[in-house]
Amino acid sequence: MQIGEVYFWTSTIKDWKNLLHQDKYKLLIIHCLKELVDRKMIKVYAFVIMPNHIHIVWEMLDQNGKEMPHASFNKKTAHEIVKDLKFNHPLVLPFFKVNEKEREYRIWQRDPLAIEMDSKKKAEQKIDYIHKNPLHERWNLAASPEEYYWSSAMYYQTGEDKFGFLTHYMERF
Repeated sequence: MQIGEVYFWTSTIKDWKNLLHQDKYKLLIIHCLKELVDRKMIKVYAFVIMPNHIHIVWEMLDQNGKEMPHASFNKKTAHEIVKDLKFNHPLVLPFFKVNEKEREYRIWQRDPLAIEMDSKKKAEQKIDYIHKNPLHERWNLAASPEEYYWSSAMYYQTGEDKFGFLTHYMERF
């Protein structure tokens, strides 16, 4: 991923575990995104938090030291989730144990998907996909996109940004 470019990005919980079904982890993701926006490292155009993965259409604006913002996002959220699991759910933690030099636990799978959004049409297709994801028969999390709280769909329906970090994609495309 490159600074100044917009991407459709998907990151998945290791082994597709439904770890993100808990609202406290969704809130952690929201807080991390807001922090990166407030620090002017990213712009978020659309997102959805699903039980075992997230989709985001975002732009990388600036590095966090030597680190790209998406790496900072994964690192921070993983660290906070591991900390919570150790304290509140120690029986779940072994599912995320790995035999890796640089870490004891892995929350996010390696190699998240990043697709550059180089046109308005592509961005609109991905944003539509993101907003319809909770309606998929596998999930059945809502009857309409704007009914699912953990997404930007309501923002595009009403213009109200209840999360405080969204930018309308038309400002970019």
